[in-house]
Amino acid sequence: MRNEKIRILYIDDETNNLNAFKANFRRRYEIYTATNALDARKILQDVPVHIIMADQRMPGTTGVEFFNTIKKNHPDPIRILLTGYTDVEALIDAINKGQIYRFIRKPWDEYELQNTISNAYEIYITKKDLEGKIEELERTNDELSRFIYSASHDLRSPLMSILGIINLSKMDGSVTDPHEYMRMIESSVLRLDGFIQKIIEYYKNAKFQPDYEEIDFNALIHDCIDICKRQNDGTIFQVEVDQQGSFYGDIFRIGIILNNLISNAIKYQKPESTEPIVKLAATVDTHKAVISVEDNGIGILSDHLSNIFKMFFRTKTNNKPGTGIGLYIVKEALTRLGGNITVSSLYGEGTKFIITIPSQNAKGK
Repeated sequence: MRNEKIRILYIDDETNNLNAFKANFRRRYEIYTATNALDARKILQDVPVHIIMADQRMPGTTGVEFFNTIKKNHPDPIRILLTGYTDVEALIDAINKGQIYRFIRKPWDEYELQNTISNAYEIYITKKDLEGKIEELERTNDELSRFIYSASHDLRSPLMSILGIINLSKMDGSVTDPHEYMRMIESSVLRLDGFIQKIIEYYKNAKFQPDYEEIDFNALIHDCIDICKRQNDGTIFQVEVDQQGSFYGDIFRIGIILNNLISNAIKYQKPESTEPIVKLAATVDTHKAVISVEDNGIGILSDHLSNIFKMFFRTKTNNKPGTGIGLYIVKEALTRLGGNITVSSLYGEGTKFIITIPSQNAKGK
């Protein structure tokens, strides 16, 4: 791109200025001229110019106004404003809106104008190079995400086969396991499967568009409890749901959020606890849902509270198995829903999460 001729569109109602510019720079640049905004727009439709120069004071429009009208359809060309007047307010307004690269006073100095054009073109190609790299990075990231998602699905199949064989051996008693090797294998397989499921959750949350539907929070919360309580059948659940009116939201992402929070509340109980309790409360109306998940578990050190939503962060105060991405997924899912989360915890006594999720109206379904 650096070897091509710089294409410049110059708009000025004074033809003498246009002719003078052509005479001075025609060997150096590919020049297009227009005496009014209408002709300039026609040129922009046909020619991919690199730089646009416009006089500030023209009949019917100003240079700043012209730049403003073409910004949406022609965002790439670098803009240079020419003025023979000290129109300070217009210049400040243009600069603040990011519409011009520089302004040059008329009559221009040839050397100054040439340097300005050269620098403007460097900015143009730098921006285009950056856009190309961003597109390439997004494409590579998308391909990597799809590969991880596909590989995660494929990995679950042999893991489920291993678990099936272990369960069969338990049922028929065909394997003697005095050292509990089978139990350790089963535990490791379940941990790996849990990590794979978190990867799948992360991918779906990042890639799938929200799908809004009416949600019954009493039913949703109890469904999530049924999924998670297998971690510890002795956990006591206390549920209070007060839903007044219809709430529309993304049941998939809200389910991910609740599953992760409930799962953690069960997982991080005290090993010696005889009454592990998880309290869930939801207050829901047509505008928002406020849900709390509270446990009487081991709690979180205050120094760690600011880091728990970071990917792969795990507190080192317990030996509980975990992936370190569950709460990260919760935060990301809430961000997609326009919600937020707060946490309070007292180490040794328990943790409480409060999430707030805005409702989408029926049109947002």
